[in-house]
Amino acid sequence: MQQFLSKFFSLGLVVLILFLIDLYVFQAVRTVTQNLSPVGQRVIYTLFWLIFAITSATFIFITATRGSISLSFFKTYLTSALFILFASKLVVVVFLILDDLVRLGKMALNAASTDASFDPSRNAFLNQMGLVLAAVPFSAFIYGMVKGAYDYRVKRVTLKFPNLPQAFDGYKMLQISDLHTGSFTSTAPLKEAVKLINKQEADLVFFTGDLVNNMAVELTDHLDTLKEIKAKEGVYSILGNHDYGDYVTWESLEAKQQNLRNLVAAHGKMGWDILLNEHRRIEKDGEHIAILGVENWGNRHGFPKYGKLHQAHQGTAESPFKVLLSHDPSHWDGEVNHLYPDIDLTLSGHTHGMQFGVNIPGLKWSPVQYIYKHWAGLYKKGEQYLYVNTGLGFLGYPGRVGFLPEITVFELKKA
Repeated sequence: MQQFLSKFFSLGLVVLILFLIDLYVFQAVRTVTQNLSPVGQRVIYTLFWLIFAITSATFIFITATRGSISLSFFKTYLTSALFILFASKLVVVVFLILDDLVRLGKMALNAASTDASFDPSRNAFLNQMGLVLAAVPFSAFIYGMVKGAYDYRVKRVTLKFPNLPQAFDGYKMLQISDLHTGSFTSTAPLKEAVKLINKQEADLVFFTGDLVNNMAVELTDHLDTLKEIKAKEGVYSILGNHDYGDYVTWESLEAKQQNLRNLVAAHGKMGWDILLNEHRRIEKDGEHIAILGVENWGNRHGFPKYGKLHQAHQGTAESPFKVLLSHDPSHWDGEVNHLYPDIDLTLSGHTHGMQFGVNIPGLKWSPVQYIYKHWAGLYKKGEQYLYVNTGLGFLGYPGRVGFLPEITVFELKKA
């Protein structure tokens, strides 16, 4: 009973906050529509509060049905709609706060002087600007769901290394990451992605973790599709933080462990060679390089360190060139670049570029950069490189804005 009351109180508090935000935003709506006819005003006001009622009902529904797998896709899009509306309203709130500060200043001047005659009513222009600019994030997020989520892009990166064996000059490696197959509502998008991957005719293909959101069964409908990914010298993969099932409640520890065993087995069924704290030797014309792969290793609070790089690294001393697959880019500063200087290139994913940001020539920004030092693209420290792939799938918000789904093709060159 106490738990129910606590949940009811929390739910009511959130709905109250939503109401107060909408009541504040309503001031801008009322200011902008003050010159409309009474009928027009009533229609707009009714629609505004109807949207609030639907939003509140949606939030209550999502909270009440938490844990229902059968409704997960439906709830994902409902949650995203809530987020888009909330983000858009926050833009209006910023302009309302600015307007209130100006009004407060005018009232203070009026109070300080009997000659002052500043009008403290709301500024129609600021309110209009707030409502107009609120359409920017609204439109961007909607576009990201309709188009951006499946707008697959191939990025090409050429890297030069003095220690690269001559036989591997011009070698082509392809990286994909963060598929999150449980987020897809159909098999068609990944089929298109696989066609694009195979079109690159890579020597090696790497998958750097987060094949599912939580459960191995999410992969079932996509297994045959992903099995079609081809590379001249094979496909190599690792696990990401979501692959361990750490973010759902299991009926037993054995059920959780079996889920991981099923997922690892699925890599094999697709023809992917999964690297669990181990390495592989790739030979060409009498020369070789080493591919190391570790389990998830996060250098941030709350992320377990399953990876054992010392174990994967063991036996690679004679390899003149090494590539490490490690899902979380915080591993690079956390361990790689100061304990293993002979690892030439680390390939990671994990951040998704937060699936939102500005990504144009000369400007790369996303909120995730305030959480992760290395979060998208190529980084260099000394003679070592890190590349963070922003992912092919999506999680939570079913779309992408700015940081589109990525297929990265690396060409290795002898310096």
